Amino acid sequence: MVPLVESSPRAASPVEIDEAVAALAGRRIVVLTGAGMSTDSGIPDYRGEGAPKRNPMTFDQFLESHDYRRRYWAGSHLGWKMFHAARPNAGHRILAELEDAGVVSGVITQNVDGLHARAGSTHLVDLHGSMDRVLCLNCGQAFARASIAERISADNPWLDRPDAITLAPDGDADVTDYSSFVVPDCSVCQGMLKPDVVFFGEFIPNERFQEASALVAGAEAMLIAGSSLVVNSGIRLLEQARRRRLPIVIVNRGATKGDSRATVKLDAGAAETLAELSRHLLPEKKNA
Repeated sequence: MVPLVESSPRAASPVEIDEAVAALAGRRIVVLTGAGMSTDSGIPDYRGEGAPKRNPMTFDQFLESHDYRRRYWAGSHLGWKMFHAARPNAGHRILAELEDAGVVSGVITQNVDGLHARAGSTHLVDLHGSMDRVLCLNCGQAFARASIAERISADNPWLDRPDAITLAPDGDADVTDYSSFVVPDCSVCQGMLKPDVVFFGEFIPNERFQEASALVAGAEAMLIAGSSLVVNSGIRLLEQARRRRLPIVIVNRGATKGDSRATVKLDAGAAETLAELSRHLLPEKKNA
């Protein structure tokens, strides 16, 4: 690992930026992003400095109890409305720009907020799914989240007048009283509905992980932005890159589980660091 100059947790030093550029320049870069990528869009991080402790609902809990489903859907509805109102930040837009220029070959995200797609990234794998789609677990019918949200609002008008909403990165929010909440069901078969996201305790669909692996296999360097790499899927992709001896640059506020495997680790925020890197990696910016 390249020795780094000690930096503040929010801004990489010029020396660190130069080291990261040396690892990435002239190579096809695959990017892996986590919750820290979206903090500048107003969506909080699970594990960043100062993040509150959370115990997200597991897939088994969701399946086993109607009361759990009431709690989940009430919070998820409020959280999705705030997700829907969020906008891509500079970091999302920079990655789309780097992809358009041929510098980034694809983006793999652990986020479910859809902001990369809205920023213009097209070679994109939503590793943990996306909150903007809902699936029936019985018949497989897919629904746009907006249509389900309309039904929830109609059936639960009281829910659209909360005193306060505490948003979480998975699109959930805290609701104190959900006992009267009407859970939406499938309009085709009356089956159980679930947002198209991977819950804790649920496996990532194999074909989706293979898409992500294919992006890593076709890359010449890996950039990880805003992920603490606590979730196993991120570490597995990092390990694929390491075994191929790809240069690996990690940008994250605080330590990650992959720091010892990085070529360069920048203890800094994603958006501002990506802005600095793009000035060196995009020819028109470098020569401006």
